[in-house]
Amino acid sequence: MTDTASRDSNGAARLLADALLRSVSGATASLRVTSASVDSCQEEIGVLPTAFSNLVISPVVMRKLRATLPAGEMPKWELLVSATSIAQTLATVSLASAKALFAMTLAVSVGAQDYLIESVAANEAFGQVYLYRLVLSEARPQAL
Repeated sequence: MTDTASRDSNGAARLLADALLRSVSGATASLRVTSASVDSCQEEIGVLPTAFSNLVISPVVMRKLRATLPAGEMPKWELLVSATSIAQTLATVSLASAKALFAMTLAVSVGAQDYLIESVAANEAFGQVYLYRLVLSEARPQAL
């Protein structure tokens, strides 16, 4: 018996991750990114202001990494992001890779709170990324 479905047979992990993220929370997050460079002399000398945009990604799930923390230590959070959503965002902003997108991200907003990206990891199945894991720390107002 052969599989005659028109979908990608290796996409099962992405479909499963998307369904799991939607069923657990299905929240949205916003990536605050700088706009693409125009390569003009005015921008190089700082005459043109830097433009920012917010890219909404969904579904995402956020969780605290450690329930109890030593005194004075800031809490860390983990944001699980759908690879399908990141792929759609990359197509929208014409970027080549998720690494480039996360490198130009200044802050991640979930609800009314801003977070800074500390690290990014990609989970793969059969050579295809199905989930991104971002370790975040709370952003202080002076950090933005």
